Amino acid sequence: MRTLIGIALLVAVGISLAPYANADHSWGTYHWARTSNPFTLKVVDSVTASWDAHLDTAITDWAASSVLNLTKESGSTGSTDRKRCTPLAGKIRVCNQTYGKNGWLGIASIWAQGDHITQGTTKLNDTYFNTASYNTPAWRRLVMCQEIGHDFGLDHQDEAFGAPNLGTCMDYTSDPDGGGAYGPDNEHPNAHDYAQLESMYAHLDALTTIAASKASSAQEEITDDPRSWG
Repeated sequence: MRTLIGIALLVAVGISLAPYANADHSWGTYHWARTSNPFTLKVVDSVTASWDAHLDTAITDWAASSVLNLTKESGSTGSTDRKRCTPLAGKIRVCNQTYGKNGWLGIASIWAQGDHITQGTTKLNDTYFNTASYNTPAWRRLVMCQEIGHDFGLDHQDEAFGAPNLGTCMDYTSDPDGGGAYGPDNEHPNAHDYAQLESMYAHLDALTTIAASKASSAQEEITDDPRSWG
């Protein structure tokens, strides 16, 4: 398993990050294979009521891309199913559950065959979102938006928590709704995110991994696991 940094709650004190900005914020060369643009991905809704509105917002926001459309599909919301959040071939599945005090608010995973994404998941950790510090619309919108963005193959624009907000959910922040020294909110994509998607998906593929009946066994799981902090 290869790991990359995702949005994470820093539990240990004393960890600092140097300011980092990424002008080209693709997650390696990972992308969904498709034969035409715009392409449509299904987002499977396996979240409970406290997350539904934020999932709808993220779907609307990302569907504003010129190369990408999203449609929502109902999925299982049983406690065990949400805990497992088993990926579904050719789709993105979004789940919430109390995943424990493991250091992350949300985590995205993609499965890829070569450079081609075959399926993806977003997990939202209610262990933290059930606390007063993170149970806010701004934090929920930021994490939902960012983790789904990873499932398209996007990386972060910036990874410095104390820097002024860039006005995108693909930016780390300590204050997602912005204001004061932080500037704009970080609850939605910005123009640079849409431009990055256009660049990533400018070419067409000879095959498609979207809405596949099953994922190939010859694939690798890639996750923005926060254990890469340190």
